Amino acid sequence: MATRKVPRDPPRTLPAPLAPLPEIKPGQSIELLRELHILTRDGKLNQDSRRKLKQVYHLYHFIEPLLREVMDANGDLSLADHGAGKSYLGFILYDLFLKDRQSGHVFGIETRAELVEKSRELAARLEFERMSFLNLSVEESIASTALPDRIDVVTALHACNTATDDAIRFALQKQARFIVLVPCCQAEVAAVLRQNKNDSFAKTVLSELWRHPIHTREFGSHLTNVLRCLLLESHGYQVTVTELVGWEHSMKNELIIARRQNAPRGNARDRLEAILTELNLQELKPRFAY
Repeated sequence: MATRKVPRDPPRTLPAPLAPLPEIKPGQSIELLRELHILTRDGKLNQDSRRKLKQVYHLYHFIEPLLREVMDANGDLSLADHGAGKSYLGFILYDLFLKDRQSGHVFGIETRAELVEKSRELAARLEFERMSFLNLSVEESIASTALPDRIDVVTALHACNTATDDAIRFALQKQARFIVLVPCCQAEVAAVLRQNKNDSFAKTVLSELWRHPIHTREFGSHLTNVLRCLLLESHGYQVTVTELVGWEHSMKNELIIARRQNAPRGNARDRLEAILTELNLQELKPRFAY
């Protein structure tokens, strides 16, 4: 009598671990990328997160040589991210550059207490010990004993409207070696252009540059960054302005990098003040010509 064969269950296999994503740099914290919503909760990339990751790495490409230059010269590094928000930039810079080093400190400065507390909790969870988050205004941050007297690098990523100018003022007070800015939503100059429009028509034919509302907004944004660059040059910085990423990714795309040279450009302040006078913006002199 033939024996009946009992079918066996197929061998059980453990699920394969997630394959490393070629887009992610070696050693990068996956938990951090999840928290920043660059990776999905299951550790994957979608189209939107791939675009975010490209922007992150592209910005890091610009900043990493500056950090390396300071670290090589001093053996240490202090970086302040002003108007830090969720401290997106500070966390990325710490993870990619400082995490495996024995020195260097990142300070995130933000006025919204709830964001400061969330950043502190995330840094503790990731064991990023050389990160500090301060709930301070620009005036408070300049005077605060929680920060060093001098800061090597000051960054401001998408700090809206006058928050970028606050970061510049902080950086000048702290004699920063490098200043890295990605300005966002500049509305103040456009508002003053709009407010003085009728008087400007009688004063200068250049008022045609901002006669239409859309031109007021665009010209005001462009002019704001021109004035910022002249201010930095008047304080002895060499300024480079470039495109951060392709315009298809972000319209907030201008990257300003300033290197302290201790050699003020002689006519920068004169040109700055002449522009303010010519465009009927004298009331902005305290913000841009100090």
